[in-house]
Amino acid sequence: MRSLVGFIRPTSGRIFLKDKDITDVPIEKRGIGIVFQNYALFPTMNVYENIAFGMRVKKYSKAEIDAQVREIARKVDLSDQQLAKKVSELSGGQQQRVAIARALVLKPSILALDEPLSNLDAKLRVQLRNELKDLQKKFGITTIYVTHDQEEALTLSDRIAVFNQGVLEQVGTPREIYNQSKTEFVCNFIGDINPIPPDVIRNSALRHFVDPEKKSYIRNEKVSLSPVPGQQRAVMLKGKIVDSEFYGIYTKYSLEVAGGGLLKTVETESGRGHYQVGDEVDIYIDANDILQY
Repeated sequence: MRSLVGFIRPTSGRIFLKDKDITDVPIEKRGIGIVFQNYALFPTMNVYENIAFGMRVKKYSKAEIDAQVREIARKVDLSDQQLAKKVSELSGGQQQRVAIARALVLKPSILALDEPLSNLDAKLRVQLRNELKDLQKKFGITTIYVTHDQEEALTLSDRIAVFNQGVLEQVGTPREIYNQSKTEFVCNFIGDINPIPPDVIRNSALRHFVDPEKKSYIRNEKVSLSPVPGQQRAVMLKGKIVDSEFYGIYTKYSLEVAGGGLLKTVETESGRGHYQVGDEVDIYIDANDILQY
């Protein structure tokens, strides 16, 4: 992202924006807005001055600055009273909206966000994640969002690029990244997943569908304790509940599979009873849901 914005010149390759090579274009002429992880707002300026800063640097007229600042403030739900406040008087969520307004007021072609929610508590993070998604739809602007939070990536994105040690492992829609992970790193990095012990495959009908010599994985929620309609290559295994974690709307069970190995499953709480540690259970796996590498 730093290369895209212009802070770093790439050691190889070129950067194109709307078919124009911008690799050597100065930062201020690229038309890319950026929101930093810590927002990087000016503490000595009020909210209005923070949003207006970029326009003043570009020598916009006073009237145009005022009109644009007030318009963008309305769009990100900042009141006239908040425009007059120091940024230190605002909540984390309001400061985030100021940083986004400051980037958007210059009408960039791309908005780049560098982990903008990482400094917030969990509840506020979820709330602002939804607000960000609404803002993105409202402005219709291409947004590049850097995050280490897999849930954030899945819920916010139209397309995800997964990097590992500087290598691009996979690019795809959230569903493709999650359900058809191309590499072992992606499959382990995105979401909760079970490695399937080779003996579980060798000692069950799964051996007819998947190669026991390859590394095999299955998403936790795709391991079921009851038959699932529509499963085309379902295999039933025998097992026992060895641990449970209650999360309110669902319970996560650890299962000891007959013949060796542990699997985890997620069961939605329906209020119709639940399993106890020590219960013998049937475990259903559809071979189509197994990822192999």
